[in-house]
Amino acid sequence: MLALLLLVVFGYLILAPVVLLLIDAVTVHFADIARTKQDLGALTFYYLNRVLISPISRDLFWWPLAHTAIISVAAIVISFLVGAPIGWLLSRTDLIGKKWFSTALLLPYMLPSWTFALAWLTLFKNRTTGGQPGWMETFGFTPPDWLAYGALPISLILALHYAPFVILLFGNALKQFDTQLEDSARSLGASPATVARRIILPLMMPSLVSAATLIFAKCLGDFGVAYVLGVPVGFDVLATSLFRAISTSQAGASAVLAGVIVLLGTISIIIDMRLLKEAKRFVTIGSKGAMVRQTPLGKWQAPAFAWALLVFIISAGIPLLALTLTTVMRVPGSFSLDNFTLDYWIGTDLGTTALRQGILLTGEFWLALWNTVWMVGLAAIGAGVLGLLVGYAVVRSPVAFVSVALRQITFLPYLVPGIAFAAAYLSMFAVARPPLPALYGTPIILVLAILADQMPFASRAGISSMMQLGREPEEAGQIVGAGWFRRMRSIVLPIQRNALVSAILLPFISGIKGLSLVVVLAVPGTDLLTTYAIRLVDYGYSQAANAVVVMLCVVAFTGTMLVQKIGKANLSDGMGSK
Repeated sequence: MLALLLLVVFGYLILAPVVLLLIDAVTVHFADIARTKQDLGALTFYYLNRVLISPISRDLFWWPLAHTAIISVAAIVISFLVGAPIGWLLSRTDLIGKKWFSTALLLPYMLPSWTFALAWLTLFKNRTTGGQPGWMETFGFTPPDWLAYGALPISLILALHYAPFVILLFGNALKQFDTQLEDSARSLGASPATVARRIILPLMMPSLVSAATLIFAKCLGDFGVAYVLGVPVGFDVLATSLFRAISTSQAGASAVLAGVIVLLGTISIIIDMRLLKEAKRFVTIGSKGAMVRQTPLGKWQAPAFAWALLVFIISAGIPLLALTLTTVMRVPGSFSLDNFTLDYWIGTDLGTTALRQGILLTGEFWLALWNTVWMVGLAAIGAGVLGLLVGYAVVRSPVAFVSVALRQITFLPYLVPGIAFAAAYLSMFAVARPPLPALYGTPIILVLAILADQMPFASRAGISSMMQLGREPEEAGQIVGAGWFRRMRSIVLPIQRNALVSAILLPFISGIKGLSLVVVLAVPGTDLLTTYAIRLVDYGYSQAANAVVVMLCVVAFTGTMLVQKIGKANLSDGMGSK
């Protein structure tokens, strides 16, 4: 009964919005009755034609699709060039400071990707978009448009943000690789290049391709970086084109665009799953008789350390330093003493239209902070509790079909990029859908969307933890007359306390730094820190926006460290242990 009830709930909250979104792509909307000359709700190919083959399709779909492909491929290549050597250094060498680097080099992924786009804008902004100058202009160098905006900076930022995928997947795969295979090849006269090409690369291919597909899926739905660095110069990707279609009330076209993003994201994740299954063929590598030997760097110790340090400085150190310094400068990049100020934090008369005081004295900031805490917190608690119940139902249900269906539906949001899932929720809840009224513009739609979006992680945590809990404790409770609620409260929840805490905290951290999902659903009265910062960017208040972002980074980083401490886990498990 619990499994059936959860199936109904998540069918309504997850499956129905996605299905409705796809239906919206092929049915007539009220605003287009005159254009289509069809009745409301009738089957139509008008929106497909408009997006794919009409005169505006090039700007609406094909150029954004090409731009998405370009930045995704570039990000994958760059992240491999950066991440693969780092993964090798951390997993197979005696690199100086390995334990520190194993966490520090993952810092870019702990923070929102678009914060580094704001840092790039702080450093390389030019007069193309007006407003205050960037640091380079203050220093006397005007960056060209191709350096300040567009494909190059977007690709670099996404590559550095997702390089930890390569570091983790490739590095941990190397940790399981038996070095005796390399020794055998060398004893037969194989050169290092031959060993790498004929032995290491084929066996590492599943982890490398898996990293590539994950990076592609993430780039596909990443909205913030392209919005900050692409939209000002007309460089649209699928995510920003979808946002523009939603903003201009093109419901049918936005449904088609979201459907394409869902399709591409699903294909990439399915490929990843198949590759992970294929990787099980190599499970004996690194088994009981395996040997993993550390490679001494010798004279390359200093260059390797310098390389790892340079990657950290470029990917995290400089962006965070630039963001923080800009918040205390009247003119970005000017280091004269009279240019430093705390006005953007605690100033009382900034002389600007939409921001009269520093953010710490501004009601909108504290409202956004409060909204972030209670909305994301409530969604995270709901996701954690429901995830544990899903795990209980999946593991205990005697009906295999219901168990499998519940597992698959709660995993569905993982296949749907955030901005497409937000579009699905907009289609579902912009009007009344019994038993709920119209929710757009209310906090409820944000709470439900964040909760549903985080269910893949919460449900997997619940399932894995419940699989380790036998039936005996509950059966003992049944023998002494304890009902189901009493057994859950007195037996299951206390035993699964740590799993529940992790299942709550992980969605909370992810929800705090997420932008793609909430930017479509939030309105000024329901702003979170992420959407409030983006609104300040739109107003041109870069210092105040950066101040909000710094606060957001502190919260996200602190929360990530808290999750690792409470869960007794680490993003870099398996690397940097020595």
